[in-house]
Amino acid sequence: MTKWLLYILAGLVGLVALVAAIGAMLPKDHTASRPARFRPKPAELFAIVSDFGKYPEWRTGVSRVEIEGAVGQGALIREHGPNGIIPYRIETFEPPSKIVMRIADPSLDFGGTWTFEVFQNDSGSELVITENGEVYNPFFRVISKFFFSEYATIDTYMADLKRKLGGS
Repeated sequence: MTKWLLYILAGLVGLVALVAAIGAMLPKDHTASRPARFRPKPAELFAIVSDFGKYPEWRTGVSRVEIEGAVGQGALIREHGPNGIIPYRIETFEPPSKIVMRIADPSLDFGGTWTFEVFQNDSGSELVITENGEVYNPFFRVISKFFFSEYATIDTYMADLKRKLGGS
């Protein structure tokens, strides 16, 4: 019986080592980008996207937002949700067309930027969200690569925004 326990333990250690090795070989960086069309004009859409304090009213999983400083370049936005608190620093704020936010906590197992770009189109606006993400922990790289979509958060954001705007 002890022999079998040792085999099981060795197998588990080997599995952990294999996952770590695979994770170490996977790229740390990824890019995910999605466009979506909306009826509001660019200035109206930008106003909604940049009104971080109202995110809990319409964004799935955002229960509270704290804003440190005036909304604009340099402001710190803390989103509270099921994964804890994620702080973002606004690096670029160019109404009504562009926001770049960077995850501002180097102790997290992930980081990177979110870029929101708003363009005029024939029916209103187009919003393009681009995530330039980084996953530092090799175990989380394996999980994010094989079990989660890099587009999941962007897709949820776009679906929430469409719902807020009445399906536009």
